[in-house]
Order: sequence, then C-alpha cells, then structure tokens
Amino acid sequence: MVQVVAAVLSATVVVVTAYGWSTAGSFDAGFLRSRAIGDDAPHSLGGDLNILLIGLDTRRDQNGNELPAEVLEQLHAGDGDEGGYNANTLILVHIPASMDKIVAVSIPRDDYVPVTGIPGYTHAKIKEAYGLKKAAVQDRLIARGVTDQRKLEQAGREAGRAATVAAVRDLTGVPIDRFAEVTLAGFYDLAAALGSVEVCLNKPVQDSEFSGADFPAGRQQLNPAQALAFVRQRHGLENGDLDRTHRQQAFLTSVARQLRSAGTLTDPRKLSALMDVAHRN
Repeated sequence: MVQVVAAVLSATVVVVTAYGWSTAGSFDAGFLRSRAIGDDAPHSLGGDLNILLIGLDTRRDQNGNELPAEVLEQLHAGDGDEGGYNANTLILVHIPASMDKIVAVSIPRDDYVPVTGIPGYTHAKIKEAYGLKKAAVQDRLIARGVTDQRKLEQAGREAGRAATVAAVRDLTGVPIDRFAEVTLAGFYDLAAALGSVEVCLNKPVQDSEFSGADFPAGRQQLNPAQALAFVRQRHGLENGDLDRTHRQQAFLTSVARQLRSAGTLTDPRKLSALMDVAHRN
C-alpha cells in the first residue's frame, strides 16, 4: 500500500502568518471548525500557542467522495481506494507569546502509543489512531442504521481528529491549543498558489512507482506536482521515513524563506490569495 505524506505546507501557512495575526483576523475566521480538541482539554498558559499540523493520507473529500480523476493524476497517488486515513505527517508547532522563536517538531508516524475507544486495540502506531477511530465510530453509526455517506464520513473524521490530538498530547505531555488538517489535494492546491519552490539535493533520486519523484542533484525549482513528490518520497532514500521527514523540514524552511523574500506577508493581494487557498483546504 502506498504510504503518503500530505500537506506539510499547512505548517508554513500557520507559522509564517503567526506574527501577522493581529492584522489578518479574517485568516483565523475563515476555516472550517472542529470541536475535536474538546472544551475540557488543557491549554497553554500566558499567551503561548501549540498547533498540531496533521497531514492526512486520503484521496477523498470531506464528504467521502473520490477526488476527480484529473486531480488524482496530478497527485500521482493512485485512486480513492488506496492509502487510507493515516496521519502520515504530524508536526507540533510552538508559538510563544513573545513571537521571538517559533519551533516546529516532527513526530515520527510509527511511534507506538496507547489508544482508547477502538475495539481490539490498546496500542497502535500514532499515524493509525485517526483511521482506526474513524472506522470504529462509523461502524457504530452503521449498526444504528445510519446510511448517509456524508454523515458517516464527517462523524468518522471528527472522531479521528480527536484521537490523533489526544495521542500526540499524551505522547508529548504538552497541551494542544489548535490543529490544522490538510489532505494531499490541499497540499497540491497550496503549492500551486505559491508557484515554484527551490530545493537543493546532494544527489539525484528517482522513485517512479510510489511518489513519482525524479530529481537531479543540485538546486532546482519544483512545480506543484514535483513538490508533492518531493515531500512524499521515502522509497529510494537511504533512511526511508527519517529522510522523508528531513525533506519535509527542508521544504518547509524553503517555503518560509521564499514567502519572506517575495514580500508575500506584507503584500495584501498576495497574502489574501494564499489565505483563500488555505481556507478552501
């Protein structure tokens, strides 16, 4: 089964916008909302903010429908039956009240953690908490006679989000104040809004079967499809998932640097366009 990393770009959208929050209040208000964190959950004190970024491995939309064929072709990620609902990218971002040093930590997707409320499981890989809880909740709803695909999908996803947030909170011991979830299609859409992104490889890599990655050594500009392949690739890399995590971090750093140098954060037109894409995804 193809394992896919999704939407590390969401980290950039959240992080680089943090220091401009006071002048872009509409940014926060424009997202679909979730109650997965819970009203009784612990929160950071003193104005600090912890944001969990979830890159979700799915080829389906919020209602459970397969993505259009032309979109799947660009993603190079198989059809809607492949993948699943693994949270293959988990990044915990800490934004201090002072805004002086924003820190992001990648959480390995195969960390083995306790899970609750999932029949047959006491532990699972942290990436699996989302999909396992989603399936368990949907099975219970179906047993009660619920047949509406949209209701099943949305209820299942909300349960998956809550399970993922809880798993990361329990693993790290820190509160989660907010989270952002983006899928493969969301990453592609954001990369398209940014245009090309520069990366630099020490040596050429190629992975035609899984991610579609095919890059020479040296500096190069990635288009949206190449950007997705770059952060997804783990086959053909010496250290597999760990190297892929380094790829994500390098890409994130490059995007943040590019946004600053291009003046995106101080250009109302550019910032508005980027915010619109983030809201759609």
